[in-house]
Order: sequence, then structure tokens, then C-alpha cells
Amino acid sequence: MTMVGRQSETPRREPREGDQARASRVLELPGAVSVRQLADMLQMSSIDVIKRLMRRGIMANINQVIDYETAAAVVQGLGYEPHPQAKSAKRQASVVGEIKRQQAAGEESGLKPRPPVVTMMGHVDHGKTSLLDAIRKGNAAAGEVGGITQHIGAYQVEVNGQKITFLDTPGHEAFTAMRARGAQVTDIAILVVAADDGVQPQTLEALGHARAAGVTVMVAINKIDKPTANPNMVKQQLADAGLICEDWGGDTVCVGTSAKTYTGVNDLLENLLIVAEIENLRANPSRSAVGTVIEAKMDKTRGPVATVLMHDGTLKVGDIVAVGTTWGHVKAMVSEAGKRLKRAEPSTPVEILGLAVVPQVGDTMKAVPNEHTAENLAKQREQELEGAKTRAVNLENLFEQINAGKVKELNIILRADVQGSIEPIKTSLEQLSSDEVKVRIVHAGTGNINESDVMLAVASKALIVGFNVGIEPGGKRVAEAEGINIHIYDIIYSIVDDVAKALKGMLEPKYADVVQGRAEVRAVFPAGKKQNVAGIYVTEGTLSRNDKVRVLSAGKVLADTSATSMRRFKEDVIELARGFEGGVGLEGFNDFTPGDILEFYRKERVGTSPR
Repeated sequence: MTMVGRQSETPRREPREGDQARASRVLELPGAVSVRQLADMLQMSSIDVIKRLMRRGIMANINQVIDYETAAAVVQGLGYEPHPQAKSAKRQASVVGEIKRQQAAGEESGLKPRPPVVTMMGHVDHGKTSLLDAIRKGNAAAGEVGGITQHIGAYQVEVNGQKITFLDTPGHEAFTAMRARGAQVTDIAILVVAADDGVQPQTLEALGHARAAGVTVMVAINKIDKPTANPNMVKQQLADAGLICEDWGGDTVCVGTSAKTYTGVNDLLENLLIVAEIENLRANPSRSAVGTVIEAKMDKTRGPVATVLMHDGTLKVGDIVAVGTTWGHVKAMVSEAGKRLKRAEPSTPVEILGLAVVPQVGDTMKAVPNEHTAENLAKQREQELEGAKTRAVNLENLFEQINAGKVKELNIILRADVQGSIEPIKTSLEQLSSDEVKVRIVHAGTGNINESDVMLAVASKALIVGFNVGIEPGGKRVAEAEGINIHIYDIIYSIVDDVAKALKGMLEPKYADVVQGRAEVRAVFPAGKKQNVAGIYVTEGTLSRNDKVRVLSAGKVLADTSATSMRRFKEDVIELARGFEGGVGLEGFNDFTPGDILEFYRKERVGTSPR
């Protein structure tokens, strides 16, 4: 079987030894780096890097971690000058992320193989749930009548004596929502595509989410039992999307399945184990337990209940744990089969009881030696959430974050009105990459910007760029809550120009008129020589005397000015709210007519460019 990994989104020329003649360029390398990461740094395919390692007598797969000296030898052969990565440039990592870093660098001992954690993704009605049910029923342990007895968000199956953990998420939205909260627990994503329906927009969306997460992608071509099934059509569509199946000469595992007849299910599971072996997934069962909350609820009889997927270490009944902003003693642990457990090892999903309050999905669980430590960790996390919301990347602050070393790769989510617009925009943006910042399109698709796009932007710290599209209400609401800027354009050149200027720190901030309130003129009163005051009724919002004012008549703007006075009865006021009457005088305008509309607005700096 060939090695498994992500397909590069664009073909790359294999550098030749003669390229050494070009001027040396500095390339910062960490203490340990995977073959895939090194290939991305060099803008080469992973296969080319593997070939160069083989020439040096090193047999490595795409996910294998190599040390600094080995990586330095490879990049020197390509005309680069390797430098150790500065410690100050390292980003703060989560507890789980720090464990992964230690494992990659060989700093943690006692590592043993652990079961892979798998998420199924794909288009609605392509059979994700049916395939999960078929796997679950076909591998339920003897004596478990009816298979799984309760839903805890994850479960394990056993194949040839080896375990596989499946996250039972409803789709890529939940997958990305967890990543947005700092939790990345999936090792392998299975993209489910119906053989009779082919690759759909939601399929490509799911693929974009999996690629952005950097997980290995396998494909289950489902419903092959149907008379209209056309697996070759699906493989061609996958190839067009950058996933080339192994039997077509690529490195993506594609398995034909039928959840209805159970065809190919065992083959899919066996391939999963092979991919997991290549991924070299390991953990240390002897250390203090660390896991991630994948579901949480308040149970009427049991109190706060959290489903935790163990990442490292072994959790035992009686352990003291800090979970997000709460903590407690593990009073009991329950498996997906409803059985009481005394211990839970890496990659095991388990419900835990004993927390003070219900934690958040994505929170890290950590076993600690005493209550004092647990309480301090919970308080520390609470302070972090209150005082340190991650500053989102936008075009206005991009150059500042590049200079601060916070951005080495500019991720962009692209939405366009038609497919024909995507390629020229994508190509033009990717050509803006430099030695300092690589521009990467993490997802591109047609249609309006939605909530899923925004959550992917949160998880990937990406910009959202739209061309001749709108923003769905749900997407706008989440963007405002998460501080994500959405940039809408109707000219391709403007997109490229704005991103180019932002990379160079030359982009001027954009401002838009934000209406605060409107009022209808009901009457006109004289207020001195050649001055009139409008008697108004506030129909929406709130009027402020400090705001700018437009006078509208039959849709036409008669004046754009400011308020000189605002009164309610005989009292001077600063504001008038909806439903109130009052009087308003304007600077340089007296020709009020009953029925005119006064629109109070202010200019605000915004990330969304007007169309």
C-alpha cells in the first residue's frame, strides 16, 4: 500500500540540484518537523522530500518526524540556508498541542500505540449515519443486546484485535466548531461520497474543513449497491478536487462501500488501521490524564456530565480533574455501552461524573495532584477567557500581525457567485505569497457566505473574501460574535489589490455609514429668524444629537448635515428613542416638509467592504 497524505492543491515542480546556484535564502526550521510540514515549507510535494531523504539513506513516510539536522541537510541541498527557529516565534500551545509537540520532538518517554480517532464527513444523505450504524452494529461486542445502549458522542469498535474510535458528530460544522474552541482531536477524516450522486458542494466544503485541520483524508464511496452507482465518476470528481485515489496513481485511500449490504465495510476498517499505522499514533498511558470534552450536559439525576475523549495518560475513578473553568473529583466513569469503568486509556471516550458545573465542548480536561491546583487552573482559564480573546486577522491589522510574528501563513476562505470566478481569484491571491507570508486558500466555493464558513475562519484564523455574493443572516450573526471580518467585492482586481496592500501594510481603513435611527417629520415650527424646527416622531432606533443627519424626501437626499438642537417638550435632550416625539433643528437646513424622513447615522470603521 502506498503512503497516505493530503494531496497538494497545486502541482509543484521538483527542484533540481542545479538550483543550488541560486542565491541562498534563509529558512527557519523547528527542532523537529514532519515530512509533510517540511514539504509545505519548501513548496514541494511530499513525495519529492521523501525521495531526497531516501538518497540520504533515510526511509520516512509523509507523517514521520525528522530532527533538525536531517531537515537542514535536505534544505541545504536545495539552496536554502537553514536556521534554528527562534524561540520567541513559537506560538503558545494548548495542553493537548504541547503534548503533541513533545511527542514529535521525542521529549516524552513511555509512548505506546493508541487507537486512531476518526470523524466521518460529507454531503447530507450520502450515508454518513448509515455507515456509522453499520460499523457499530457489525462490531458490537458479544452480549451487548441492541449494540450501543446510549449516545455519548463517540464509540469504539474492535477490528482484528485493534480498536478504532469514531466521533459521532453530525457533520463538518461540529468538527470545525470544536477546532474553533482550540480542540483538535481527530486523526483521520473519512469523506463519504454517494456513488450515485457524486461530489456535491457540501462534499467540497467538508474536504476544505478537513484540509484546513491538516488531518489525513480517506474516502468511502458509498451506495455502490445501487443500479445507478458510478464509482469512476466519483473518482474523477475527487481528482478534480485534488484527491487522487490509489488505484488511479494517487495516495488517497478510496474504498467502495454499501451500508445497506455491509459491502466493503470491513475493507474500510482494515484500511483505517493501516493508515493509522502509517500515522504512527502514540500516547503515554502512564502519565497524568489529559483529554478533551466532546459533549456535555446537565442530567436531572446525575448532575453535570461530560463526555471526554482521552488523549494521553490514564484517567481513574477518584482522580481530581480541572476541566475548562470548572473542576471536580471523578466519581464515576461510564462507557458508550453503559458499563462502569475504573480506568480510561488514550483514545477512549468516556462519560465522567463529579464536576461542579457543566463544561464547554472543546474544553481540555487535565488530571492534577490536588484540589488547590485544580481550582487555580479553573480560575486561570476563566481569566484567560475574560481578558484574552484572540484577535482575529483582518486586512487592516494583517501587516501589524506579520511584523509581530503572529502570522506566517495567510489563510483565506473564498466564496464567489460562479465557479468560473474562483480559479482566477485563487491563482492571483496565491501568487502574492512571499518569503515572509504564504497565502493559502483553505476553502473555495460558490454561493453566499454562511455560518460554516465563519466557523472555519475562526478555527483556521482565516480571512473571508466574497466576490459578487451576500452574507447569510446566520453567518453575519456568528461573524459579529466572533469578531470575524468579511470582505465583499464586485471587482477581482480590488480583491488582489487590497490583499497585496495589506501584506505590505499600505491598506487604508474602510468606513461605512451605520444608521442609528430614523424619524418622520410630522410638523414644522418657526424658531427665530429664517430658522425652522421639525416636529418629529422616532420610528426606529435612537437619535443622537452627535450623529450626522440625512434629510430624505421620496427617496432623495435633500441634505446631509448635523443637528443643532434636539428637544422633548421644553427640555433639551441628547437622545430620542423609538416611539418618542420631539423637535430637531438642523445645521443649514430649514425646508422641512411633513412626511420627510430624518436619518441619523455615524461613520464606523468596518471590515466588510461595501459592494
